[in-house]
Amino acid sequence: MPLPFETLLPYAIMVVMFGATGTGLAAIRTWQNDGKRPRYSLDQWDKQMMERDNRLTGRPRGQTDKPDAPFGFEYSNGWKLEKRYN
Repeated sequence: MPLPFETLLPYAIMVVMFGATGTGLAAIRTWQNDGKRPRYSLDQWDKQMMERDNRLTGRPRGQTDKPDAPFGFEYSNGWKLEKRYN
């Protein structure tokens, strides 16, 4: 006995929607990471370097090849120095 195609339509719709959702999520994650693959299992060093890159370029995954640091990056840490009271 043949199987009518109407019985397979809900399964086809579900497969297409799962594929569209997965592709959309992958595209959004790639777009958020400046076209790079997402990072997993970040350790302290990776977080420190991503924070440094964010201060240098304004993007957590951005990198720069300029030999001089931009204005406001005189110190190696991200803490703002407070003004001293005299």
